[in-house]
Amino acid sequence: MLARRPTFTHLMTQHFNSIILKATGASSILETELIQELWSGYGKIIRLDLENASIDSVVVKHIQWPTQKNHPRGWNTDIGHQRKLKSYRVETTWYDSYSKQSAARLPDCLATERQDDEVLIVLEDLDLAGYPLRKRSVSWEEIAACLRWLAYFHGSYMGQTPAGLWEVGSYWHLETRPQELDVLDDQLLREAAPLIDEKLNNCQYKTLVHGDAKLANFCFAHDGRVAGVDFQYVGGGCGMKDVAYFIGSCLDERECERLEAQILDTYFDALQDVLEEKNEVLENEWRALYRVAWADFHRFLKGWSPGHWKLTSYSERVTAAVIKNL
Repeated sequence: MLARRPTFTHLMTQHFNSIILKATGASSILETELIQELWSGYGKIIRLDLENASIDSVVVKHIQWPTQKNHPRGWNTDIGHQRKLKSYRVETTWYDSYSKQSAARLPDCLATERQDDEVLIVLEDLDLAGYPLRKRSVSWEEIAACLRWLAYFHGSYMGQTPAGLWEVGSYWHLETRPQELDVLDDQLLREAAPLIDEKLNNCQYKTLVHGDAKLANFCFAHDGRVAGVDFQYVGGGCGMKDVAYFIGSCLDERECERLEAQILDTYFDALQDVLEEKNEVLENEWRALYRVAWADFHRFLKGWSPGHWKLTSYSERVTAAVIKNL
């Protein structure tokens, strides 16, 4: 945890400061703590301690368009820039219009504001709410808790049209990643990519997917409960996209393969609980798409970062089997 420091007036405009004070009822902001820089220099997530408010602190996502793009992997393109700008518009729409419908725990949104090339999102402090833990490695019980979170999230939005969100959720959606496809040196996978995309996105049952459901975007309580954060890439699609992506973020390839049936059983048990009535047709369709979703992310990753640690023999075998069965 970074050391706290006095509030700097240049962190946000006076207008944004007034929005925070009005939303929280605070008389002033006492201190700020940098939680993290946003990807590619697009702003910061900060914790603000408040004076004379009913809550002690809030977390603020403050987005500013960078004057100089600095992508960690060198993808400094206008396509990437426009994708990020849309992602922040999507996130404000999500908090304004969709977040309160979720049966899965996520931060309450106290205010959103856009001004020129800046966006402000004022959120409940999940540390204060009892979710102070961030995990780099997880037990099966913690994985199961995240799978249940995803099931409750997906169950909350089954059949909804993603108006104002991404039409197809996830940051690796094929239509938004033409450059990564162009440099993909796996000819068979490059040719199959549109068919994988079509099969995954033309499923009968759709919901809203989180779109970036990696382990780092889950906050844990001491009693095992979890909350989710970061909704820049929420949009329509098959829930298996989130499940496959989450599992790939926290298990090695041996465990991905060994636990595959247990992973799906845990998720679908929870999903059937949250649905108004048991839906075996949905479950059968989505179970068959789990490996398709895995292959879809593998396609992106292999073009975006060919040496990435997630490019395992398990992923290669899953993708080869998916291509064979297209």
